Amino acid sequence: MTTSPAEPLKGAGTSGQGLKLLAVTACPTGIAHTYMAAEKLAQAARSLGHEIKVETQGSIGAENLLSDNDVRDADAVIIAADKDVDRSRFVGKRVLAVGVAEGIRHPEQLIERVRSAPVYGGAEGADAGAGAGTGAGAAPASGGAGGGKERSVGYKALMNGVSYMIPFVVVGGLLIAISLALGGHPQADGGLVIPDGSFWKHVNDIGVIGFTLMVPILSGYIAYAIGDRPALVPGMIGGWIANTGSLYDSKAGAGFIGAIVTGFLAGYLVQWIKKVEVPKFARPIMPIIVIPIVATTVLGLFFIYVIGRPISWVFTHLTGWLGGMTGSSAILLGALLGLMIAFDMGGPVNKTAFLFGAGLIASGNQTVMGMCAAAIPVMPLGQGLATLVRRRLYSEQERETGMAALFMGLFGISEGAIPFAAARPAQVIPANMLGGAVAGALAGMTGVTDAVPHGGPIVAVLGAVGGVPAFFLAVVAGSVVTALTTVMLVDVAERRKGGEVPAAAGAEVGADAGADVAATGGSPAAAGAEPVVAGVGVGVGAGAVGGGGVASRTAAEAVSVPPAAGSVPSAEGSVPAVAGSVTSGAGSVPAHASASAREADGAAADTAATGGNDVSSDGTERDDVPDVEVLSGYLTERTVKTQLVADEKEAAIREMAELVAGTGKVADVDELVRVALAREAQGTTGLGEEIAIPHAKTDAVTAPVVGFARSADGIDWGSLDGTRARLVFLISVPEAAAGDEHLRILALLSRKLMDADFRARLQGAEDEAAVLRVLGEIQ
Repeated sequence: MTTSPAEPLKGAGTSGQGLKLLAVTACPTGIAHTYMAAEKLAQAARSLGHEIKVETQGSIGAENLLSDNDVRDADAVIIAADKDVDRSRFVGKRVLAVGVAEGIRHPEQLIERVRSAPVYGGAEGADAGAGAGTGAGAAPASGGAGGGKERSVGYKALMNGVSYMIPFVVVGGLLIAISLALGGHPQADGGLVIPDGSFWKHVNDIGVIGFTLMVPILSGYIAYAIGDRPALVPGMIGGWIANTGSLYDSKAGAGFIGAIVTGFLAGYLVQWIKKVEVPKFARPIMPIIVIPIVATTVLGLFFIYVIGRPISWVFTHLTGWLGGMTGSSAILLGALLGLMIAFDMGGPVNKTAFLFGAGLIASGNQTVMGMCAAAIPVMPLGQGLATLVRRRLYSEQERETGMAALFMGLFGISEGAIPFAAARPAQVIPANMLGGAVAGALAGMTGVTDAVPHGGPIVAVLGAVGGVPAFFLAVVAGSVVTALTTVMLVDVAERRKGGEVPAAAGAEVGADAGADVAATGGSPAAAGAEPVVAGVGVGVGAGAVGGGGVASRTAAEAVSVPPAAGSVPSAEGSVPAVAGSVTSGAGSVPAHASASAREADGAAADTAATGGNDVSSDGTERDDVPDVEVLSGYLTERTVKTQLVADEKEAAIREMAELVAGTGKVADVDELVRVALAREAQGTTGLGEEIAIPHAKTDAVTAPVVGFARSADGIDWGSLDGTRARLVFLISVPEAAAGDEHLRILALLSRKLMDADFRARLQGAEDEAAVLRVLGEIQ
C-alpha cells in the first residue's frame, strides 16, 4: 500500500467552510491520555471552525466508533495513538499519524498539518480498498507521520502477537499445573501420572490444547498486525508448521522463535502480494481467496524445505555433541545444558537438552536429567520474580502474567516465561540463559539426580529427585540470577530509550500519564500494552480491551462538534449507566437532575450513614452542610479540601489519604500512601494543565473513594508540560473494583478536566460546597 501527495485542502478555516475531520485517540497502557487527546482535538476543531468526530480506544474499549458514513464524508483523519490503529478503513483519505501526546500538546498544529497530509493508499488503493485491503501495519509516507513519534511496525506487530498469546499461555499452563496437582498419582520412581479417562486427564488435555495453540496465535497476530486479515491464516498455519517438527523431520519444533519468524514472513509476504497489480474483476476475491492461499502455500513450503532442514540438522548434531560430553566436567555439562534449556523454551535447542537427559535415565545415568530438572523452572520463576522486584518496569498485564509464571514454574512448565522472552528477547533470553546455566552447573557440581523426565520443584516434592537441598539451592540461585539480570537489562534498555515505562500486549489497566511520559520525549509507550501487553489483558497491542462489565456501565458519547464558531459546550465524558442516574445510599437521582436535587439526595444518604455529622477540611465536625455526591458518590464534601498544606508530592498524597480516611473507607492509611507512591514511581500522574490524578488499587480501602484538593502555589508533580499541580484528585479503589471503577473515574475526570472554563471555575470555587457544585458537572 502506498501514499500519494495531493494538493492541500483549500477553503477551510475560521473564515470559510470548515473541514469535516475524524480522529482516533489511543494509549496502550492507560486511559487518561486517550480522553485528554480527544478533548483537546475537539476543542481545537471547534475554535478553528471545523467539525470533528473522535473515536477513543481506551482501556474500557472503543467508544464513539467511526461509521462507514463518517469515513466517506470526512476530509481528513488524525490518528493520535501510541498503539496500532487499523487504517484500512481510511484508504483514500488524508491521514496524519502521531503519538497521543501530540494530540494533547499541539492539537491546532495537527489540524493544520492534516490539511496537507498524504492520501493513505493513493488512487489505486481507493479503488482496491474493498478488495485487496490494507495492512493494518502499513507504514504511511513520512509526511504523514512526521513528528508523530510512532513505534515501528515491527515492534507493534511483535507486541500484538504477544498480547494475544498471553491468555493461551496462562490458561494452558495453569490448567496443566492444576490437573497435575489435583489429579496426578505419584509413581514409585517419583513421577506423576494422571490416569487416562479421568476428569483431571480431560482438564490436562484442555490445557495442552491451549499450549498447542499458543505458538500459532503468536505467529498469526504478528502477521495480522502487518498484513491485516489476509495475513492471519498464513501466519497461524505458518506458526503451526514451525511448532510441528515432524513436518520437517525434526524431533522438536522451532517453538516461539520459529513463530516470530513465520509471523513476520507471513505479514510482509502478504503486503508484497497486495502490491501486485491484478485485473479489476479479481480484486474482490484477492483478500478472501487468492492472498491467503498463495501466502499460506508459499510460506509453508518455504519453512518445510528451507528453514526446517537446518533446524533438523541442529537437533541431530547437538544431540551427538552432547553425547560426547558425558564424560567431561559435570559443572561444564550442567552449565551447557542449563543454557540450552533456557534458550528457546520448547524449541529445538531446549528439546535437544531435555531429550538427551531423559534418554539417559533408562541407562541408569540420572545426573544429566538432574541438571536439566534444576534449569527447567528457572525461566518462569525468574521472570515472575522480576515482576515483583521491579514492578514499575512492567505493565499490569505483565505483572499478572508474572504471577501465573511463578505458579507454572513450580510445576516445571518453562513456557510460562515465553511472553516475556517474546516481548523483550534481547533482555530476557540472555537473563534466562545465565540463570539456567547457574542452576545446571550447581546441580552438576552437587550431584543432583532426577529419576523422571520432568523438572521443577514438583518432582522434588514427589520424591523423584536425589539431593533435594542442593536441587532447591540450584533452582533458587538460578531464579534469582535470572530475575536480577532481567531487571538490570530491562532497566538499562529503558534508560537508553529515554526513561519510558514499557508496556506489553496488554497494558496497565487505568495507567495514565506515567506511561505516556515517553511519548513527549521522543518515543511513545508501547502497544501491546501494550503490550504492552498488552496488553493483556488485553489484548493490548492490536485492539482495546472492552470488558463487558465496563461496557455495560458506560455510554459511548459522540465527541462530535458542529462547525459553529460560538460557545458550544465541549464534549463530556461517558455517563455512569445505572439507569442514567447518580446513585446514593438513599436512592438515585437522574443524572440530569438539578444540583439542589442531587444535594438533597446526597444529604439524605450521608445523614443515614453518619448520623447527620460532616467534617470540614480543617477537621471540625459540622452538621449544617448537605453532603453532595459526585462520581457515583465516591467524591463527597467530606473528601474535598480547598487548600492543601503540603508543598511537595509525597506529603500531598499523605494529606489526601488522611482526608479520604475520614469517610471510614480506608483501613490502612500508610498502605494507601505506599501504593500511591509506588504508582508514582512507575511514572508521574501529573497530566499537565495544572492537574494531577494520583491513584491506588489496593485493599487498604474497603470501597472506592475519590478525594479532591487544591494547592494555591502548586506542587511539582513532574507533569508533562512542566506546570505545577494545583488541582489534585486521589482515586482509591479496592483490587476487586479496579477493573471497571478505576477506569471509569479516570475517563470521566480526564475528559472533563480538559475544559479550561471548568478548571477555572473549580479553582475559583469559594468553599467545599461550591467545589462540589462544580464537580457535580462531571457525568
